[in-house]
Amino acid sequence: MSETEPAVVRVVCVTYNPGPELDDFARTLADATRRPVELVLVDNGQEHDVTHDVAARHGARVVASGENLGYGRAANLGARDASAPWLVVANPDIEWHPGSLDALLDAGERHPRAGALGPAVLDPDGTRYPSARELPSLTQGVGHALLGRLWPANPWTRAYHRRQETVTDVERTAGWLSGACLLLRREAFEEVGGFDPGYFMFFEDLDLGERLGRAGWANVHVPSARVTHVGGTSWRARPAPMIRAHHASAARYLTRRYDRWFEWPVRVAIRTGLAVRQALELRRAR
Repeated sequence: MSETEPAVVRVVCVTYNPGPELDDFARTLADATRRPVELVLVDNGQEHDVTHDVAARHGARVVASGENLGYGRAANLGARDASAPWLVVANPDIEWHPGSLDALLDAGERHPRAGALGPAVLDPDGTRYPSARELPSLTQGVGHALLGRLWPANPWTRAYHRRQETVTDVERTAGWLSGACLLLRREAFEEVGGFDPGYFMFFEDLDLGERLGRAGWANVHVPSARVTHVGGTSWRARPAPMIRAHHASAARYLTRRYDRWFEWPVRVAIRTGLAVRQALELRRAR
């Protein structure tokens, strides 16, 4: 970025003891846009050499969190005091396709009420991940969360998957967008208070998309913008903490959907069912 040219977008990447994928992220970002970019790496880990090396070679700034804050809190830290009109929050194991960030920014200019915009997210084999999804209905969300592992063919999981499997090349609005790579209008992000820090990891993107929609902002899927998500590096290395974090976030999201005093039996059932599911997944992971 030129010292005389202010950044149009601040790219926030949360790192946790990263490997070579972080250099791929920064290297491919250089071809993703012709606009001036500010790259901020939020270091959530204990091993700092790779993050600082990548920052030095690619002109990024490192923000030390001091501890593992989780994804949403660290992203909020990286976005703090930004002056650019746009923010990107992305995983370090994303590889940008040429022109992909420009495609997102162009779409943002076409959609003045877009609070969040997401690209087509490709798996390493080139298949499309369903990164633009509808909000789960209450019955589908609860049924899938509680029974998806124990009874995969249950009707709620089947219905939930049907709602999530729409993959098209049409630019469209969605209920929420994957936080693996997300362009955010800074005005909208700040209006809703950023990511909910109560989610350590997982569900923070669903929660953000839902709150943006309630505030009158749109979540727009832009399939002409493409990124590849290498995916799962942290999960593979640390399955047990990830399983616990996922279930804690699921419990937070679902119980907040049933927050009235007379719905306490539903909250108890959700937490009990998720605890059983977590125990089964931890046993498989061992």
